[in-house]
Amino acid sequence: MSAQIAEPQHAEPGGHEAAAPGHAAAEAESPLEHVVQHPLIERPASVGLLTPEGKITLFSDQIAMIALAGILLIALVPMLVRRRRGRSGIDALVPTGGANALEAICDYLRKEVAEPALGPHTDRFIKYIWSVFFFVLTINLLGLLPIPVVSQLFGTHIGGTATGNIWMTATLAIVTMVMMVVNGLRLGGKAYLAHFCPGPLLMAPLLVPVEIIGLIAKVFALAVRLFANMLAGHILLAVLLSFILAAGAKSTGLGLGIGAIVVLGSVAITMLELFVAFLQAFIFTFLTTLFIGMSVVLHHDDDHGHAHESASGHGDAADVHHAAAH
Repeated sequence: MSAQIAEPQHAEPGGHEAAAPGHAAAEAESPLEHVVQHPLIERPASVGLLTPEGKITLFSDQIAMIALAGILLIALVPMLVRRRRGRSGIDALVPTGGANALEAICDYLRKEVAEPALGPHTDRFIKYIWSVFFFVLTINLLGLLPIPVVSQLFGTHIGGTATGNIWMTATLAIVTMVMMVVNGLRLGGKAYLAHFCPGPLLMAPLLVPVEIIGLIAKVFALAVRLFANMLAGHILLAVLLSFILAAGAKSTGLGLGIGAIVVLGSVAITMLELFVAFLQAFIFTFLTTLFIGMSVVLHHDDDHGHAHESASGHGDAADVHHAAAH
């Protein structure tokens, strides 16, 4: 009996050894390997749903990209801002080169995005709006660089798009929600609380939960929109590149033929990804500004209505005066 049990147990490791290369090859060819986070430093932890595997990631390739984006912004933005056409007179006030582009972007975000949504509170929040845009844009652009390929030459995995991680985008969205709620209470006070029940008090048990769900939905949409768009493009590129490896495993000629087609498609998709990197940074910034404006500018519609009624009143008075004169 013991011999019969021993034989399967002896054969089992051999089966695992035979299956291991195939399993490893499948993992190596998985396109998700180029997209998912690669932990570099982990520690055991138990924080409920936040640590389903019983460990927490202290440092990873995507965390490295977040830190790199912050360092680049801190180092490069002051250098660009100081670039001027001259050092004296009017020339010292005229930006040139990168400073000119940076000023144009900041001015556009202020005039076309922030002021229509934030109104008199634009100066209070414009620095946060600028910071969100350039931070998200820098992370998106870093994700397009072939940093993971270079880092693998040194035996590690650094790189990737941090905005393709839902934890990253959710953190940014939660920061925006805190800005919405805290500043809504600070600037609007009771008026902010009153907007959770826009109808009569008898309807409060129905309206208040709906408004709270709406607030959570805004944050959810803000996080998922950026995450999904940045993740989808990189998965598509990874899948296309995996076609070359799969075809090359069959034959060299087939690999070269498929490779030529895939490279052309990858170049086109990369150009699209570059456009999406700017577009998603702008959309995230626009929605952030819009949501904050909806929390702090509570009487904009009422004031506009009163102004319209006042203008109509003045117009009616002028008509009566004109008729009386005739």
